[in-house]
Amino acid sequence: MNAGQKTTRRLASRAGHSICRSCLSHRTYASSATAAAPAEEPTPSYSVPIQSSKPQTSYAVNAGILVSRPPLLTRDLHPFESAYFLYQRRLNERLALPFTRYFYVKKNTPADLEWKRKMKQRLTPARDIGKYNGYNDESWNDELLVGAQESEVGWQVERLLEDAEQSGVEETAKGEGVGGVEVVPPTVGGAKKVEHEPVERPMPRVTEADRRGDVKSLDRALQRTLYLLVKNREGRWGFPEARLIGKESLHNAAERVIIQSAGLNMNTWVIGNVPIGHHEHKHLPEYLQKAENQKELGLKTFFMKVRIMAGQADLKDNKLGLTDFKWLAKEEIEKSVEERYWKSVKNMLAER
Repeated sequence: MNAGQKTTRRLASRAGHSICRSCLSHRTYASSATAAAPAEEPTPSYSVPIQSSKPQTSYAVNAGILVSRPPLLTRDLHPFESAYFLYQRRLNERLALPFTRYFYVKKNTPADLEWKRKMKQRLTPARDIGKYNGYNDESWNDELLVGAQESEVGWQVERLLEDAEQSGVEETAKGEGVGGVEVVPPTVGGAKKVEHEPVERPMPRVTEADRRGDVKSLDRALQRTLYLLVKNREGRWGFPEARLIGKESLHNAAERVIIQSAGLNMNTWVIGNVPIGHHEHKHLPEYLQKAENQKELGLKTFFMKVRIMAGQADLKDNKLGLTDFKWLAKEEIEKSVEERYWKSVKNMLAER
């Protein structure tokens, strides 16, 4: 008798009925046959979904544009960078001085005479990096002190312009003509007249718009990326945006928003078909109670990257109710927009 039979017999004895060993064996086999019989598959039942009485809510989708003007100038050098580049130029000159000038030019040629003239005026091959004489007792003392004028970029530019404006007529008046022929400059009323070729001076890195603080001008902050920021009818600053119409794509919507917000006076380029970021705005409960569409929880704005090539923004006939605009750099935008809006858009903006 196995353990299962003993358990069955013990339960039956507690119930007050005596069961013989043969009956017990027959019942065990019957139970095993019943367990081995295949069970009927349950009939699948389908339930009809119950419609929710609560209205479905969603977000409206807006297309925003991030219109930017890229930097027009390289950035100002760090003081360490300026010092490093000046050191490299001075070192290059010092290494070239041991070579005779006839290594570079032929003797008694115009280039040789020009070399002599410039060396006499400059006292050094390169005027913009200071004077140096490698054949005197002070030739070892060639280091620039902190704050020396030779390290200033403006001073170096002026020395280069001064060198370019000198025509060489000043020296030929003393008998140093080309090929040994003396050239006498023309005179006016007994006085020597020295004619200089006009030299175009570089434009300043700081413009008039920078000095005036004109944030609507594109001629400011030439070293930075500027972004178009507009003021809506509620008085909030942000990037231009509008709702999608029908099955309109974000790219097509961005082109439409450019015209509706900033007018036709801008030559722009919408870069790509994929947004570079988004901002989510949830409506306040007070606004939802007064709104016509109470199923709309808020707005999700997806921003497309746009570059301005020429022109200027014009809000005169805009269809979005915009009242003002600015061209601002990244840190200036942070001061103009709301904190929550800034957290959504700050990673889309360039640091420079």
